[in-house]
Amino acid sequence: MAFSNEQLERYSRHIILKEVGAKGQKKLLNAKVLIIGAGGLGAPAAMYLAAAGVGTIGIADADEVDLSNLQRQIIHSTQDIGKPKVESAKETMEAINPDVTVKTYHTFVTSENILDLVKKYDFIIDGTDNFPAKFLINDACVMAKKPFSHAGIIRFKGQLMTYVPGEGPCYRCVFKNPPPKDAVPTCKQAGVIGAMGGVIGSLQAMEAIKYIIGQGELLTGYLLTHDALKMEFRKVKLPSDTHNCAVCGDHPTITELIDYEQAECDGVHL
Repeated sequence: MAFSNEQLERYSRHIILKEVGAKGQKKLLNAKVLIIGAGGLGAPAAMYLAAAGVGTIGIADADEVDLSNLQRQIIHSTQDIGKPKVESAKETMEAINPDVTVKTYHTFVTSENILDLVKKYDFIIDGTDNFPAKFLINDACVMAKKPFSHAGIIRFKGQLMTYVPGEGPCYRCVFKNPPPKDAVPTCKQAGVIGAMGGVIGSLQAMEAIKYIIGQGELLTGYLLTHDALKMEFRKVKLPSDTHNCAVCGDHPTITELIDYEQAECDGVHL
């Protein structure tokens, strides 16, 4: 695959990096990343992956753009209110980079369809805002042997971790099960500072890029937390023993996907 003159200019800042180069940029152009959730986390992740030249980006979300989204979901604009988020996201991504093929899935991701979705992609980004979706994504990625980036935000705090099959604990290793319904406030109740989505969602895009080009250290085996009010990041080492995990352990007890019930916008165990 030879770069066009336009591509050489577009990706020039990548190509001059020794960690990326022409080889790494070709890996990006040939890669496929699925983003589940076109909201506060998925919006910046999608924009940076499109700008980076990730060749195929899938984006799954069942919602339409609402005025209250615009404080943090920067891929959408005021004129997009009422439009399916996946269509608004696609328009923005294609405007950023026509090299990218954007595949949209205007649907709820459930136990019935998630395996068919994730199997088509090299890396998955969990941009959802609720615990049922996060556990579903984790379990599906473990079962399908797909790497993914988890993240969650609320108030002025955020967190993320990366799962790579066979290289560290999964989300369920750490958090076991969703909390009881109403035990954790939603961001509709507690609020979330808009820029937190940009901070954490951009880090998810960075994890995907590093995985694709095979450079650097991923957040495999670690949970990175961020407190914006204190401007502190903490990288917490997670337990390395995964043998007893209900989904990725030696003798899994969860062998079928589960659709939990829970309020939306509550994706951080903080």
